[in-house]
Amino acid sequence: MSEGRRVTSADVAREAGVSRATVSYVLNDTPHQKIPEATRQRVWEAAGRLGYAPSAAARALRMGRSDIVLGLLPDWPIEHVLGRLIQQLTNAFAEHGLTFVVHSSARPARPLRELWKSMTPAAVLALQDFAEAEAEAMRAAGVEVVMAMHGSTVGEKRGPLVSEQPIGAVQARHLAAAHRRLGYAYPDLPGLDVLAQPRLDGVRQVCAELGLPEPDVRTVPLDARGAAQAVEAWRAEEPGVTGVCAFNDDVALAVLAGLGHLGLRAPRDLAVIGVDDIPAALLTQPPLTTVFRDTNTIARNMARRVVDALDGKTPPAEPVQDDLGIRIRQSA
Repeated sequence: MSEGRRVTSADVAREAGVSRATVSYVLNDTPHQKIPEATRQRVWEAAGRLGYAPSAAARALRMGRSDIVLGLLPDWPIEHVLGRLIQQLTNAFAEHGLTFVVHSSARPARPLRELWKSMTPAAVLALQDFAEAEAEAMRAAGVEVVMAMHGSTVGEKRGPLVSEQPIGAVQARHLAAAHRRLGYAYPDLPGLDVLAQPRLDGVRQVCAELGLPEPDVRTVPLDARGAAQAVEAWRAEEPGVTGVCAFNDDVALAVLAGLGHLGLRAPRDLAVIGVDDIPAALLTQPPLTTVFRDTNTIARNMARRVVDALDGKTPPAEPVQDDLGIRIRQSA
């Protein structure tokens, strides 16, 4: 065998002293084939010695589809929580024999249409919705499942697969036990609206239920001076805002930095609650109270929905299970 040439099933067959059909039956674990265990072992050992890897294209032809799930990321910062979710989705799909491949739309990334045409994935899972024409083209090209975690695709009349509204509701209920006027720290990145808006809706819903004023919404940049301006505006309200629900922990940390810039401190001058329980939440002064979610359960449930859809099952209408809790610390 010449150096650099790809090892084939014919090479494995010669090495093991069996037919190519036998190699195929063994390596593909074809059912209803009566092949002695000793022969199976010989084939696997030969494949291992030669470094044989079955062709992905051949496997796709045999199965009728590829084993790739293409994950589409918006132009969001890939930080602690998103990175953890990507790893957990990778593991969850691997348990079903699927390979999760992630593509970010951050420029100058390759255009999405070029990507899915070249990969021919079995499914596409997007973190947020995308153009209907894009989803229709994917399905027409043979992509069996197209799903969006936040938002919907082609003609679907349903809520998001992962709901963000309960997060804001949990934040508001926690603060409302001691505060009668709440603020909301909105992220200074328009691409995050798909997450921030429903979280804000959750805060608004709880305020309405409890008879509290509409939450005072301020966009908070990730710098101390800019955040300090938002803090001053909240405190100048009448009645003044005394508790703030932040979009996530990064924005909450900015609020804490803004307080420090003004010589103020949480929770004495302004209580703050974040979302995500990032490692830095424990390192602030005071440590940050924050909402946490079970992203591993979300990943497993998302993988199950994709697999069920590939098997022709109708997915349930309700969002995936998303257990929420609060790490109660000293900022609120």
